[in-house]
Amino acid sequence: MHRFVVTAAMIASLAATTAVGAAEIKLMHGGAFTQVIVGIVPNFEQQTGHKVKLERETVGALTKRIEGGEAFDMAILTPGAIEDLIKKGKLAAGSRVNLARVGVGVVVKAGAPQPDISTVEAFKRALLAAKSVAYIDPQAGGTSGIYVADLLDKLGIGAQIKPKAVLIHGGAVAEHIAKGEAEIGIHQISEILPVPGITLVGPLPREIQNFTTYAAVLGVGAKDNEVAKALIKAFTGPAAAEVVKAKGMEPAGS
Repeated sequence: MHRFVVTAAMIASLAATTAVGAAEIKLMHGGAFTQVIVGIVPNFEQQTGHKVKLERETVGALTKRIEGGEAFDMAILTPGAIEDLIKKGKLAAGSRVNLARVGVGVVVKAGAPQPDISTVEAFKRALLAAKSVAYIDPQAGGTSGIYVADLLDKLGIGAQIKPKAVLIHGGAVAEHIAKGEAEIGIHQISEILPVPGITLVGPLPREIQNFTTYAAVLGVGAKDNEVAKALIKAFTGPAAAEVVKAKGMEPAGS
């Protein structure tokens, strides 16, 4: 993978801040975007001398923290959450930049039989045949968990799956699959790929696929506004697009 290089224009825009001293900005982000952050932020820090403090939680949990008045410089959330928080005066209007989107996939433990999920009916049969099904607890505020719970009901199998559901309250569903805590898992693909000891069976069938877009936005009164703006630019360049693809996501406009 190509190393991310901060452009000359970005370095120039940060020159005044760097001359005074390295800044530390606080970035709050949803879990599905974590691997992209890991692929970009270290090089940003190395090139600029600034530091980025990361705060990872579900979008729902982060929304509550922001509504509660927690101070931060930048957030990466879903557009819906961002627009709601902008209306409440918690985020800087006009600063939202869509970064990437990710679909939902199915995961099993490495070496386990891979179920057929090529069609909606095959996907339903796979879930009904499984001894246990893991996904994010919708009560935790995770985007994929809310979608999956609603999807199961729409497919008419919610009642059958509920008794054998393994609800995950945070982190990666795939980690629990790797440990053998559930037979099959459903989560965002970018959260599945980095986990060892698992196999990504594939994305959900096209008819029931759900893409979640993640966007960057500035906090109201961010103490290091220019540094945060430069970091947003770092997430939108050509090198960032390579990282996005490698981490199981795709450009937001695709």
